[in-house]
Amino acid sequence: MAYQSNESNQDEIYVRPFPSGDGRWPISNGGGTQPVWARNGRELFYRHGNTLLSVPVETRATFSAGTPTTVFEGSYFSPPVGLSGRTYEVSPDAQRFLMIKDAPAGDPSAAPASIDVVLNWFEELKRLLPTK
Repeated sequence: MAYQSNESNQDEIYVRPFPSGDGRWPISNGGGTQPVWARNGRELFYRHGNTLLSVPVETRATFSAGTPTTVFEGSYFSPPVGLSGRTYEVSPDAQRFLMIKDAPAGDPSAAPASIDVVLNWFEELKRLLPTK
């Protein structure tokens, strides 16, 4: 299980075995938030400010983590201070990432003018494409 903790007075990423909880391994060094496992379980991603990092991990027999490396940097949405939550998703092959790009500061035209929310879309789909 990967998680974020500020027990050292700074957000860091740690890994613990689940369900036993025996042991704890630090993953980040110098800060980290929003850990996400790669689907294959051999890589852990996390954010540090505007940087997305990757750490190779070995989980067979004993746990070991490699050195964090930068995947990319950019200005992407982060939750406000004091709130937590994951703001990105990793593709099944761990080669692509879905993130919300921040609008340039001071440029209100870069923000969408409206957002469309569709409710009960499944009912509408059944109405438009009736089964035979």
